Amino acid sequence: MNWFMGIDIGSAYSKGVITRDFELAASHIIISGANYRKSAETMRTELIRKVNLTQNDVANTVATGFGADNVYFASQKTSDIVCTARGINNVFPQARTVIDLAGQSTRVIRLNETGIVTNFTASEKCAAGGGRFVEVIANVLRINLSDFGPLAAKSRRPITFGTGCAVFGESEAITRISEGIPKEDIAAGVNKALASTVASLVKKLKLEEPCAICGGGALNTALVRTIESELNINLLIPAQPQLITALGAAIIAATSVTSQSSTA
Repeated sequence: MNWFMGIDIGSAYSKGVITRDFELAASHIIISGANYRKSAETMRTELIRKVNLTQNDVANTVATGFGADNVYFASQKTSDIVCTARGINNVFPQARTVIDLAGQSTRVIRLNETGIVTNFTASEKCAAGGGRFVEVIANVLRINLSDFGPLAAKSRRPITFGTGCAVFGESEAITRISEGIPKEDIAAGVNKALASTVASLVKKLKLEEPCAICGGGALNTALVRTIESELNINLLIPAQPQLITALGAAIIAATSVTSQSSTA
């Protein structure tokens, strides 16, 4: 029985998983904070505690994400795009396109039947193109991030944001609140803006179904529904979408060891 670890150090949140024979055994999510090295150490400690292991029991670790270089105990660092593709392939092997709603950006990835990336595109490096935009507006609306989706789902007249910048979007949201615009219409407007970004990326890459969605943004069910409406498709949604990239890293860790063993 072999154990493998995948750690995804994102700019906002760090996610980690341990797999046993390619099956998810444990997971953990924490705020990344300013010290990515400490976050990585905390992640490893919590993961091995959850499955009652020692560090030596983990056969291999692969790191990915914004702060991957700080996971000093990982045997290798791998692109988060590659890890996302492998993670989705493990959960939905039929998927040929995946939309990754990350904190700082949104990516659309095309992959083949084995989870290998064949093409990808990403939004510009601006918070308005990712989940950070939702966090900014949730703060303006003074609601918990977990309440954003349910609030947006109540909207009947979503506003249209006139900017593609999170900073100006924040100012616009404040103005709309002072004008008496309902909070739900502002929240739905954010989802509408993000869905439009996703649609433009998908159009650029050319959609091939089935299409899956992952990343923390996929927890916003109202956003997912808006994207489905924009693309006129039904999306495949993992049970824990925010863990997909870390899962892919663990699968790569397992595959690397298996490949080495078979050639030894």
